[in-house]
Amino acid sequence: MKLAITLLSVAALAACGVETAGTAATAASIKKQEVEQGMKTLDQAQQKIGKAMEQAQQARENAER
Repeated sequence: MKLAITLLSVAALAACGVETAGTAATAASIKKQEVEQGMKTLDQAQQKIGKAMEQAQQARENAER
């Protein structure tokens, strides 16, 4: 009987560890997606800034003519 209780206790604790590992993996996956989205947003912002700088340069050149 003690063996059965011990085995059930060990199984319950092991399942708890598996659940914790699964939760950590899910959280890591979500963070990875957030970082990837942030990188996309940064890239888009840099492209917009580059275009704005080009337009400003063209406007200066046109004003000097």
